[in-house]
Amino acid sequence: MTASMRPTPSACPACAAAPAAEQLADMQPHDPAQIALSLPTIHCSACITKIEKALEAHPQVKSARVNLTLKRASIEAGPEVTASEMKELVEGLGYEAHELDPGTLSATATDRAGRDLLMRLAVAGFASMNVMLLSVSVWSGAADATRDLFHWISAAIALPTIAFSGQPFFRNAWAALSNRQLNMDVPITLAILLAVVTSLWETSLSGEHAYFDAALALTFFLLAGRYLDHRTRAIARSAAEELTALEVPRATRLTDTGEEETVNVAQLSVGDLILVRPGGRMPVDGEITQGTSEIDRSLLTGETLPVFASEGQGVSAGEVNLTGPLTIRATAVGADTSLHRMADLVAIAESGRSRYTSLADKAAKLYAPGVHILSALAFVGWYLYTFDVRTALNIAAAVLIITCPCALGLAVPAVTTAASGRLFRKGMLIKHETALERLAQVDTVVFDKTGTLTAGTPELTNLADLPRRDVELALALAQGSSHPLAQAITRAAREAGFAPAHVSDVTEVPGYGTRGSLNGQEVRLGRASWTGAEGRTETATFLSRGTGVPVPFTFADRLRDGAAEAVQALRDAGKTVYLMSGDTTQAVEALADRLGIERWLAEALPADKSSRIQALAEHGAKVLMVGDGLNDTAALAAAHVSISPASALDAARVASDIVLLGGDLTPIASACTTARAATRRIRENFRIATIYNVIAVPLAVAGLATPLIAALAMSASSITVSLNALRLR
Repeated sequence: MTASMRPTPSACPACAAAPAAEQLADMQPHDPAQIALSLPTIHCSACITKIEKALEAHPQVKSARVNLTLKRASIEAGPEVTASEMKELVEGLGYEAHELDPGTLSATATDRAGRDLLMRLAVAGFASMNVMLLSVSVWSGAADATRDLFHWISAAIALPTIAFSGQPFFRNAWAALSNRQLNMDVPITLAILLAVVTSLWETSLSGEHAYFDAALALTFFLLAGRYLDHRTRAIARSAAEELTALEVPRATRLTDTGEEETVNVAQLSVGDLILVRPGGRMPVDGEITQGTSEIDRSLLTGETLPVFASEGQGVSAGEVNLTGPLTIRATAVGADTSLHRMADLVAIAESGRSRYTSLADKAAKLYAPGVHILSALAFVGWYLYTFDVRTALNIAAAVLIITCPCALGLAVPAVTTAASGRLFRKGMLIKHETALERLAQVDTVVFDKTGTLTAGTPELTNLADLPRRDVELALALAQGSSHPLAQAITRAAREAGFAPAHVSDVTEVPGYGTRGSLNGQEVRLGRASWTGAEGRTETATFLSRGTGVPVPFTFADRLRDGAAEAVQALRDAGKTVYLMSGDTTQAVEALADRLGIERWLAEALPADKSSRIQALAEHGAKVLMVGDGLNDTAALAAAHVSISPASALDAARVASDIVLLGGDLTPIASACTTARAATRRIRENFRIATIYNVIAVPLAVAGLATPLIAALAMSASSITVSLNALRLR
């Protein structure tokens, strides 16, 4: 790859975003070939694969994409295919499906699912506490009729609770089995049911031990994990929702007679003339037909400074008109606008990242089936050997308990908790459950410029070289302007103790600068072309006094604390560092040279950043994206793992996996080191769990471990795993 990466003509933002928009665009109601379904019960990558394969197997379906973050499916099909037909197909797979209004998000269904999980979790927790209190009495020595009474009371509490609280697992397991498939809810259901059946069998025979407390505790902790996963999805989902919320709901349309009318944005069409007043946000993509102004494009490009806007220039939805009224002719509306395409890019990227399988999931896919097969074989073998169902069932329960994947389940959370605490003390907040695992794999780091490596505010750099009278005159012209460069002059001059000159008739010319009168002579502060300083290319504003040579006021973007140290530390660690920004080529190149970054991309739109990161991933790179702006949201979601400063916009923080709480970037490099150490601990814990099972399982199968001994052994393995995780602290 070359040392610098500039956009080529083929990197048209519209072209780059078009395929993504086609795959996941919200469909218009009048287009029956595009169908959107809400899928509130999907919860893993296996659900995505199964539904997508079934939909794409339909002869009239051209493409189908399931988004786990938004919990919805977007289907492109022939005109004869109906939403009801697609809904029935998905329901036949065992999933709940609802036809979705193309213009809305499926927030209601997912919120209801969250409340349902929380209610079942509360019921299971309350029942667990009560049954455990009864179990304490049994384990303390209660015998005969008293013990049997406590067991039956425990059964009366546990059975209805498990029947109610365990429904999410039972439904998903039944749906999988009815389609002749397996998922993780199948072994979960078997474990719960076997514990209940064994307990009922022992209770009916006045046995000493029952395991209703274990069955309830298992249900409670599994529901807690499912609910936390649901909340994580809800947080991630709000990134796309926030982008959608920035779309302007109403606009001022000009009629053929020139009259103004306020209309809903959905009523706008390509070719309409729209008036955007100062301070307003562009409701559509379009071309300026009348007026001059300055536009804040930081939403889409991350440019440090506002850009001049005049007739014939293109504008995009989401950009802010700063100084003068503009009339624009719409060239793209609704789902075709730049802002809407950005939301689609975010949703697609989040969907792809959600397919990442954690180390625990990979281990569980191999471990869980083996455990249950072994337990079943132990039951069959001992029954054929003794022809005693009670003995066979107790040994099968002992095998199941001693091989309970508690140690395996704790291997990741225990390490993640310890590592997260360590990083929190360094000023980093881990948001996503697999973020540490992904961070440990990073070999490429991509930084945004403005607001990430730099503070995002211009600073006057040549104040000491300027004559006092020029500074005082510039202060008089700048202090009434809201332009970032004018504010930087005002701030620097006042901090240095300068007082403004006596300038009269100060007025701001939209898009150009500020002018006034000094002793009958016109003075100007503003753009190079307006003040007679043509040919100057640095970031500057110019002061002109009559026919004299304009005086430049030059600026630079201040580096964020720890930026240089973070970049150097990452390079020393062998990672490839990129700089990608929507700012000008000159500004990006200057910063890259300043920090020693050899690979950079300037004037990049959100689609350019996202597509570049996807291209790096296709070549095997594991990319860490560090960004703070709304224009970085798609790239943050597309990266293997992402970090945003706490000062970032809400959408960027929500789309990232890790939040940098302070203003210093130094902890980024140490976070990568901690993540690698955490991954080593996780693998060590897996080895500990494996060694434990190699020793304990044969003892249980041989009938040498009672359920009580099995429970103690299982607890010991869990404690060992937890202590190993604490080494990270």
